Amino acid sequence: MASLPLVLFLVAVVLPVFFSKLRAAPVWLAVQALALAWNGWMRSSELSAHTLGALAEVLVLRTLLAPWLLRRAIRLRAEPNLDLMPSNLFTWVVASALLVLAFQFGAPSMSDAQALTLGVIGATVAVALLLLSTNSAPPAQLVALLFLENALALFESLLPEPWPLPVHAALSGIYLLTVGVGGWLIAAREETQ
Repeated sequence: MASLPLVLFLVAVVLPVFFSKLRAAPVWLAVQALALAWNGWMRSSELSAHTLGALAEVLVLRTLLAPWLLRRAIRLRAEPNLDLMPSNLFTWVVASALLVLAFQFGAPSMSDAQALTLGVIGATVAVALLLLSTNSAPPAQLVALLFLENALALFESLLPEPWPLPVHAALSGIYLLTVGVGGWLIAAREETQ
């Protein structure tokens, strides 16, 4: 049961890269955020103010605000039908190999319950780096950066103690700043062309 949010997160990382267009990226980011919140809820042993604050941050900022800002930037973009990753056999083979390697990263600790989390984090980082290297379009690169930041948030669930609230606030600010500045740069680039 605890692996269901991780599987949902992985699906929301892999499917858009292979089969989705840029216009669908905000929806997939929102699904990732919902999976993050679900995973955080399942892993929390007690309902503290820290847990509720972290869940509220994920639900408000990552599920609602960031996808809305990204969707707004994409609407200003001339090509919402842009592929996130080039649709050719070579990049698909490379992506598949990276996914297998990412899960091999967690293989030494397969008896550990956190091996799936390590594999999902590794797969997300590998896919995001592949997106950054194969697609030079600024909106696709922004989506890749947001995937990386979601992987960082998932990494926190592996820690024995959660990060302090100021660290959460700083990471939330960085996430919001990434979406805001990235969306502004995408829109500004379109206005100058």
